[in-house]
Amino acid sequence: MYESDGSVMVYWHALDSGDASPVQAVFARGIASSGHFICVGTWSGRVLVFDIPAKGPNIVLSEELAAHPTSVTDIASEPAQGQDCVADMVTADDSGLLCIWRSGPEFKLSTQIPGFGVPCTSVQLWQGTIAAGYGNGQVRLYEASTGTLHIQINAHARAICALDLAPDVGKLLTAAEDTFVHIWKLSRSSESGYIEVEHCHGECVPDIQVCGARFCDPSGNSFAVTGYDLAEILRFSSM
Repeated sequence: MYESDGSVMVYWHALDSGDASPVQAVFARGIASSGHFICVGTWSGRVLVFDIPAKGPNIVLSEELAAHPTSVTDIASEPAQGQDCVADMVTADDSGLLCIWRSGPEFKLSTQIPGFGVPCTSVQLWQGTIAAGYGNGQVRLYEASTGTLHIQINAHARAICALDLAPDVGKLLTAAEDTFVHIWKLSRSSESGYIEVEHCHGECVPDIQVCGARFCDPSGNSFAVTGYDLAEILRFSSM
């Protein structure tokens, strides 16, 4: 962990290989902040929770969250807004299991959403709604407080590699190995309270195995894409 300008490393943590076999990869994957905590997913399925002080380098590993049977794939968080429907953090793993946590002096597991035999490769949180992308190209939207499935979208022909949200407007960005990037508009119905989805834009990025995508601004007016073994970042913007 570094200072915000990247000039000084203030903390490092060595992963414990534990009972890993010699052929098993030991890695960290997925990171998110929740309040004054930074949470990092690991190969073993555990989530490391680091307590970050307001000042100084006295960072400590405060706890390890053990709820995933397989390697963590992604972590997303959202500031708590004092509403029952807003979860603090969601973690995903290679089995497709989603775990929803509430942060505090200690993290508490509030809901689990079972997998269905497909890895969940990326997750996002928006106004108490979980957006989850899967290895079969599906995007599923769940209510974070209950785990209820709202919508299932067959968004891509191949595995989804990245999701991102523009929180100001509720735009969802999905990118997959089929070379396509899609933008969706999420909104909550005032009558039913359910999430509604509208497809806004699709972009083919030819001859590139897309592996990452992010919005460049909170309003979702531009986004950036990169690919496997690609030394460039491609930026797209609305005209």
